[in-house]
Amino acid sequence: MSAHTPMMQQYLALKAEHPDKLVFYRMGDFYELFFDDAKRAAKMLDITLTQRGESAGAPIPMAGVPFHSIDGYLAKLVRLGETIAIIEQVGVPGVGKGPVERKVARIVTPGTVIDATLMDARKEVLLAAVAIDGARSGVALVNASSGTVVLRDLQTSELAAYLARKNPAEFVCTESSDTTIRSLLAEATSLSAFTLRTRPDYEFTTVRANDELTQALATTTLSHLDVERTPLALLACGAALAFTRLVNGGSRLPISTVHIERASESVEMDGATLRNLEITQTLSGAESPTLFSLLDRCETAAGSRLLRATLNEPPRDAAKASSRHDAIESLARGLNHDATSFSYRALQDALRGLSDIERIATRVAMLSVRPRELAGLRSTLGALPALVEALSRVDNVTLRSLANAIDIDPQWHTLLTQAIAAEPSLAVRDGGVIANGFSADLDELRAIQTDSGAFLAKMELAERERSGIPNLRVEYNKVHGFYIEITSSYLGQVPVEYKRRQTLKNAERYITPELKAFEDKALAANDRSLALEKRLFDELLQSLAPSLEALRRAGVALAELDLLANFAERAETLKLTRPTFTSLPCLDVHSARHPVIESLVDQFIPNDIRLDSKRSCVVLTGPNMGGKSTYMRQAALAVIMAYAGCYVAASAATIGPIDRVLTRIGASDDLASGRSTFMVEMTEAAAILQRATPNSLVIVDEIGRGTSTFDGLALATAIARRLITKAQSLTLFATHYFELTELANDYATCVNQHVSVIEHGDKVVFLHEVKAGPASRSYGIDVAKLAGLPAEVIRDARRELERLEKERTHSTPQADLFASAPVPSVEVPSRAPFIEALINIDVDDLSPREAHAKLAEMIALARASESSP
Repeated sequence: MSAHTPMMQQYLALKAEHPDKLVFYRMGDFYELFFDDAKRAAKMLDITLTQRGESAGAPIPMAGVPFHSIDGYLAKLVRLGETIAIIEQVGVPGVGKGPVERKVARIVTPGTVIDATLMDARKEVLLAAVAIDGARSGVALVNASSGTVVLRDLQTSELAAYLARKNPAEFVCTESSDTTIRSLLAEATSLSAFTLRTRPDYEFTTVRANDELTQALATTTLSHLDVERTPLALLACGAALAFTRLVNGGSRLPISTVHIERASESVEMDGATLRNLEITQTLSGAESPTLFSLLDRCETAAGSRLLRATLNEPPRDAAKASSRHDAIESLARGLNHDATSFSYRALQDALRGLSDIERIATRVAMLSVRPRELAGLRSTLGALPALVEALSRVDNVTLRSLANAIDIDPQWHTLLTQAIAAEPSLAVRDGGVIANGFSADLDELRAIQTDSGAFLAKMELAERERSGIPNLRVEYNKVHGFYIEITSSYLGQVPVEYKRRQTLKNAERYITPELKAFEDKALAANDRSLALEKRLFDELLQSLAPSLEALRRAGVALAELDLLANFAERAETLKLTRPTFTSLPCLDVHSARHPVIESLVDQFIPNDIRLDSKRSCVVLTGPNMGGKSTYMRQAALAVIMAYAGCYVAASAATIGPIDRVLTRIGASDDLASGRSTFMVEMTEAAAILQRATPNSLVIVDEIGRGTSTFDGLALATAIARRLITKAQSLTLFATHYFELTELANDYATCVNQHVSVIEHGDKVVFLHEVKAGPASRSYGIDVAKLAGLPAEVIRDARRELERLEKERTHSTPQADLFASAPVPSVEVPSRAPFIEALINIDVDDLSPREAHAKLAEMIALARASESSP
């Protein structure tokens, strides 16, 4: 350390405390990064990498960003999963020896951000703490931006699927479980990139958890929360809250709600299902086109967040979905000017532009809210009374209940109107935040600053008259303060009490005792005004504390209203239909459509879907590109949309109790985890067989393709039988193994269906219609032709297909690579050279000259064949 400069010694000491973070070191008007931090940040932020002198005999790599624009850079780093330590100057420059004192002001991590400028307003940001005890695990999900906590104990085997659904931005675990957690997170393929923090095991204790949670809730007991049902999640919660306190510089995150989550609350889907159905992300990782992107026309960020969460985890309670359907129906009736209804269009107009008051409430509690957010809160509170009055007249109980939740005491709007300026500045330090008339002392200090212009004009006239100098000027600048300026031609008339302050090329600047006294008063008034404004702002936040619970409740209600209005608009625009729920296990959808694909094509062919206890498994055959995957996916989307409270893409739908949607679709490998395509298939199939129940919807598409034909067929048959006989799930099973169609002869609950095709000459037309019975053939070669394979390859493939179809399958047993003795094979007689050459001629590719030459060649081969024995 002695080889470095004092300032660099200070930096290195602070960096040693945060070796895994990017350290932003405040120097004047910039935040600087040094050494490896500078190199990394320069690449990620596209900023200039330079050098700053030398330390310990070597140049110091350096990069920096202006302090006033740091939020944009922090937001980019957070999106990249980085953690940043912000080092601020806390000492006074020039006081004492050595560099000015600095310390860590805050730590910014991907899962604990609450600043609106650092996160996507339409996505939840979650911190997940995980505690594992053998076969059981506990998860605590902390939403710092809304001040809520979710606790869930579950089987460790279910952990990866659960975390994939929640998609946290950051994870916390014990040091001893680091390897186990990383392995589990690697299974959740939607979490390919994650930030994992390890904390000492002693932070995961009951005593620590009780202390952290009671203080965060500002209570003395947790008896009202029933946390005994989630002992492991409680341990994780203590560690999560301790971590948030660490990154917030010792400040506790105020918690408003603790929810003990039950497995039976939602229709469960694992990461593979969410990915395969493209709920919020396409298979390529894009944001659209997905079910979420199609349905999201919400007016508020909170509404979009609720929609995303609802699609990822639709409530399993059919009564809740039905209540949403009732509200949608009421909002649709409002278009007819029904006196007891309120149209969704009017509701959307009322919601447009409202602030995110749930998140603002949390920032008020954390004393980190920005002045303009309070101005937005004021505008929102001012708009709510009219919305409350309109919703109170409707005939729907859900909408009236939500109206009560947004009916907030008008005193808080009055307080903000009185306290906050009409257009406040961005930060309190800039002044201009507190409204005129709120504080007499502040008004007086501002008047001194405001009146300085009038004072200078008056003094200038008086001094001109007294001195006889016609061009005398009294002015002010930030560098030299107040001064009197006189040009060189009148220096002989300068009064004796003028004291020289500055010499210019053609003028002199002076100060007088009167002007100096006013300068001291004005400048002191500015400093005192800013200090008083900061104190008044802090007192205002304390005064708002009693309103926070009502604000959070109103924020949740506004999000629900936005969701309902959005669903009503989508129902009309996309021609969706209200589904019906039944207590019997079934899925009966008439003229079902895939809403996302329908929005991308000119014409979509609807199909009926019917599954019930007497018809629980449909074996679906037919060509690739025929629409099998679309057909199955639209069945799953109908269930998800119905239970989310949305109408469905069909002419009619009756849906029974569904506990989970499980899928095995597509073929892909997982090279990062060392898993082949076939291993991924079998892993997902195993998860389905472990979780499927009679109330599950199971979708299996083309399983067994990643291995040899007979192995794949055997596994596909065994998996289908298991689903039919043991799980008894509602199953759609698509396959190219036509042997599976025999299952319909073995099991009364299994039926065959196929996607239809018309053959026209040597071409095929895909009708995308699903009909009863098995398909006649696969049409794989026809699809390959459409894909553009060379004509010669297509002809060769057809010949090979004919040969394979003629051979008896038992005459060519599958080779066993691990058998002790070779498997006998049947020798297939080869064709004569003349026949082989004739078959391989491509007439379309021959010119007249080439055709003549080829004919001569064939004659020669034929004569040779005739003469050979």
